[in-house]
Amino acid sequence: MPLFNYNLLVLFFSNHMSKKILIIEDNRDLVHLLQGHLRDLAFQVDVAFDGLAGIAKADSDKYDLIILDLMLPGLDGIEVCRRLRRKPSYVAILMLTAKSSEMDRVVGLELGADDYVTKPFSIRELLARVKAILRRVEELSEGAKEPVEAIIQFGDLVLDPARRNANLKGQSIELTAKEFDLLSHFARNPGKVYTRSQLLDRVWGYGHDGYEHTVNSHINRLRAKIEKDPTHPAYILTVWGVGYKFAEMEIPKE
Repeated sequence: MPLFNYNLLVLFFSNHMSKKILIIEDNRDLVHLLQGHLRDLAFQVDVAFDGLAGIAKADSDKYDLIILDLMLPGLDGIEVCRRLRRKPSYVAILMLTAKSSEMDRVVGLELGADDYVTKPFSIRELLARVKAILRRVEELSEGAKEPVEAIIQFGDLVLDPARRNANLKGQSIELTAKEFDLLSHFARNPGKVYTRSQLLDRVWGYGHDGYEHTVNSHINRLRAKIEKDPTHPAYILTVWGVGYKFAEMEIPKE
């Protein structure tokens, strides 16, 4: 049987020899298959066969990407994802999900997973998703080398993009990674109207078509955290029949 042609992927990864990936998956045959293909592309690959072991490895080392199965013994992938997103340092997460587990995919994305692949999947598809995620991570890293982005302030709401901090009336706001990304995207573009699909593309990246309700749930949670009256928002406004926008004018401080 002819081997897959990975020439383009090899070219992409040839300058990224130090990238480290952690696979958290209890299917040992699948782990060995993924491990082999990723190592062929010069990645360093560690593995864990259950959720607790995966968390322990993630705590003890720094990874560029974690490939996380949602159906794990002991500690399931949803809880692993939740714990990873509580860590101060950010790591990209690619979920592996069963075809029938749409709700798990939605929950995983809302917890901050970067992308997902549905089982059964082709190795070519998984490597393409890995490539896309790491490209986005690298673009963010390159952006961090640029001049420090100015602090954004609208009334009592203050965002510090460099430190990824948000506070309201001087009090820190606890935001998930995706909640912060969504809020800072809005705040950088006041008055601009975005559809749910556009927000999915700009904040979550490609591959999330059909998950517009994820945007809705994130916005509802943001409003609960930053709005004085979430039913009459002053910051994140609904544009009926289109989508959402951030307030165009600075909101007076209370």
